[in-house]
Amino acid sequence: MARKEAVVEEVQRLMDAPDNIRNVAIIAHVDHGKTTLTDSLVARAGLISKELAGSQRMMDFDEQEAARGITIKSANISLGFAYEGKNYLINLIDTPGHVDFGFHVVRAMRAVDGVCLVIDSVEGVMPQTETNLRQALKERARPVLFINKIDRLINELKLDATQMQQRFIKIITQVNKIIETNAPEDKKDEWMIKVDKGNVAFGTAFNKWAISISAMKKFNISFKDIYDKCTKGEHAWLVERSPLDEVMLEMIIKHIPNPKVAQPYRIPVLWKNGDLTTEEGKSMLATDPKAKAIGVCFGVAYDEHAGEVAVVRLFAGTVEKGTNLYVSTKKQYAKVQQVGIYMGPDRVGAERVVAGNIGAFVGLKDVYVGETVSVDPITPFEQIKHYSEPVITKSIEVKEQKDLPKLIEALRSISKEDPTIKITLNKDTGEHLVSGNGELHLEIIEYKITQEKKIPIITSPPIVVYREALLGKSPIVEGKSPNKHNRIKFSVEPLEPEIIKAIEDGTIPEGRPKGREVWEKLVELGMDREEARNVYDVHNSSMLINRTKGIQYLNEVEELLIQGFEEALEQGPLAKEKMSGIKVKLEDATLHEDNIHRGPAQMIPTAKRPIYAALLYGGMTLLEPKQKVLINTLQDYAGAVINLTNGRRGQLVDMQQEGENATITTVLPVAEMFGFANDLRGATQGRAIWYQEYAGYHPMPKELVLKVVKQIRERKGEKAEMPTPQFFLE
Repeated sequence: MARKEAVVEEVQRLMDAPDNIRNVAIIAHVDHGKTTLTDSLVARAGLISKELAGSQRMMDFDEQEAARGITIKSANISLGFAYEGKNYLINLIDTPGHVDFGFHVVRAMRAVDGVCLVIDSVEGVMPQTETNLRQALKERARPVLFINKIDRLINELKLDATQMQQRFIKIITQVNKIIETNAPEDKKDEWMIKVDKGNVAFGTAFNKWAISISAMKKFNISFKDIYDKCTKGEHAWLVERSPLDEVMLEMIIKHIPNPKVAQPYRIPVLWKNGDLTTEEGKSMLATDPKAKAIGVCFGVAYDEHAGEVAVVRLFAGTVEKGTNLYVSTKKQYAKVQQVGIYMGPDRVGAERVVAGNIGAFVGLKDVYVGETVSVDPITPFEQIKHYSEPVITKSIEVKEQKDLPKLIEALRSISKEDPTIKITLNKDTGEHLVSGNGELHLEIIEYKITQEKKIPIITSPPIVVYREALLGKSPIVEGKSPNKHNRIKFSVEPLEPEIIKAIEDGTIPEGRPKGREVWEKLVELGMDREEARNVYDVHNSSMLINRTKGIQYLNEVEELLIQGFEEALEQGPLAKEKMSGIKVKLEDATLHEDNIHRGPAQMIPTAKRPIYAALLYGGMTLLEPKQKVLINTLQDYAGAVINLTNGRRGQLVDMQQEGENATITTVLPVAEMFGFANDLRGATQGRAIWYQEYAGYHPMPKELVLKVVKQIRERKGEKAEMPTPQFFLE
């Protein structure tokens, strides 16, 4: 512990020199070697022994991470390093590679100015490699590249030196293609990965050595030396000449920007709706430690003694114990009771956290991931958007009623730590419905409830989360309020795909549109100018548009109509599943002059029911979630794998062959993925490795819609037959 306290003192000193700070995340596909690489840097800082680096996996301190051998959540550590006569502070985040825990990567990108992308030299650029790098570039984090496990190319693939170099060129070209497409225009050339730039290193994290162009010059090593020593298994010689920590440290320090360099181009993107000419804007662009504190919470941890801990990247100012911070979504102040920094598994107390750094604050109750915290109220930062959605649901009930309050509290703290989990309470049955990104995601949640929180529960088999979608335009439909005093007319049609994409990307914000900028953007995307100016609300990638003129009392019921519209989108008419991609137009209204006849009980159903009827007139279908699955196996088993995926409604996207190996890429419905791992093992005699990533929602084959709708309705306690438009207009 004494060593850790000394490190904290050193970190505290280094925080005040922003030129020497680097905020960096290690990102990669699952099993490409991030945590092993991180170990070498932790050992360099003196927190673990160099002998244990690579096998200790210090940043996988969670019990489940150790048991499963994968990273489940991001882990933060602040380390002080001496390099070429200067002292540097590196705030490092080790992120998960498994698709089910992708949100931890997304939020880590908000906190860092650069990323170290790790790629397994044998597997190359995999689905999560691309997804994670794209996300980093979107958040304006500059990349460097480490090509790992290069000894496998010699020992397993038996490649010669020339073939190895060709493999490296192929990987670098693929990475640069992603940078070319996603990096900011003015940074593309600067951020490209090139061997002669020194922003790419090759090596083996497990054996603790690496080389880059500058390391080869500095340590007088040629590629031939590396090839020869690797062939003979003489890794100790390479570690002595060119240690991994030395090479990685140099690459991070020289090619990842410090906060003062990064914030001027990151803040305009992360704080899109803010005014950069204000005092707050200028202080963030300058990373000013003397200004009023402004930061964004990118993680929430739960400490049984201290309660909620907000993990915050500070863009301006200084935070210490007693600082009053305004929590944006709660619209209230909270006092910081403790300030700390993370050292992997431990949160260690610190005096203060300064602009450009990452800190842990206790006292900001009910804080959420993506929350803006500041001394004075300011325009909030852009929402942290995740690229995948909850696609599988399980119901969770307590075995004994006395444990219900404990379960509610446990689910509350878990959903704070991981906002991709969606929790709803079924009021009729009293069960909690927990939705996650995949089977493993839900397994981990169950483990946390039963093992960590010690709550005995009963769970249901997993259920797929579907969406409802509109096929065509509807006629104008009139709905009457229950008291028959108000009439409202609606029509519906599918929302333009370009606009749906802009909402999903965050270009068009959800909620009530504010300012001219939003409708100008909608016109740019092809929407009629009159419609664009009268958007009432944006919700679930759908829009409510007011097409009426001069309707008396309409402004008094506007909020209730919006509430009815939003409630309708949460539970569609077919199977009470969420809807998206719908344009709802308010065409006309006749409202009673007395507001006592226009209350919520009258107006909310008067909005919902004609919207439902219009949707059924327009024609509805189900969308099902799909996953892109990449399967590596031997060529001999390729036919069996294709037969297996075809039998599960798979669409073959690509098939590559290299030597004896085959790589099959297919898109499978989530509903067909249950038990897939066992069947794949059987079809390939255990000789297959497979990866999956979220591939969005797609229309379900017509012949299956009726059957699935019936099953969902029965499961939810509804009548099995499909409702008619007339049912909602009676």
